Amino acid sequence: MLAYTEYTKMLIGLIAIVNPIGAAPIFITLTSHLDMTERRAISNLAVYSVAAILLLSLFLGEAILRFFGITISSFRVAGGLLILLMAISMMHAKTSGVKHTDEEAKEDGKRESIAVVPLATPLLAGPGAISTVILYAHKGAGLLHYLLVGLVICLTSLFLYIVFKSVPYISKYISQTGINVFTRIMGLILAAISIEFIASGIKGLFPALS
Repeated sequence: MLAYTEYTKMLIGLIAIVNPIGAAPIFITLTSHLDMTERRAISNLAVYSVAAILLLSLFLGEAILRFFGITISSFRVAGGLLILLMAISMMHAKTSGVKHTDEEAKEDGKRESIAVVPLATPLLAGPGAISTVILYAHKGAGLLHYLLVGLVICLTSLFLYIVFKSVPYISKYISQTGINVFTRIMGLILAAISIEFIASGIKGLFPALS
């Protein structure tokens, strides 16, 4: 088990990566042709899917790394670089191409349900969020540690649920400029967290630097 401040840091970092407020305009665009009942069903399914994807990453991520023979230090560096790229994109108030490509955007209107793809993944629970969960899971050991990381994932999903339920208010009262300011602040915090991952991974790969 880690210090409680580490779990708080993970919660802030995961919310920054998932970026529910930044995703709100995309959610509004993708569901603009739907009535309130359909929009509510899609938002609920998206939240459940995000929680399921991240919880699976928590409990199976390390086993997958072992299967491919990837050391956690290498994954820390790779994951940190990925998160840093997302953070830089967020500081420019853009949706990272790592999460949502132009090709995926063109397919949005062709799907009956956009709750799982592209909304839940790769837009919300993309490679950056999955990497963050795996890296934090490996930082500690024991059942309590995994339960606390699981709680962080559930709280992130709850925040996402609240944001999606507040979409009518957000679209009415919060301007795009306000959303961009929030996204930039979250990007800055995320950049600092990613540097910590990279530094930790480099120390693991090159113990002489410790």
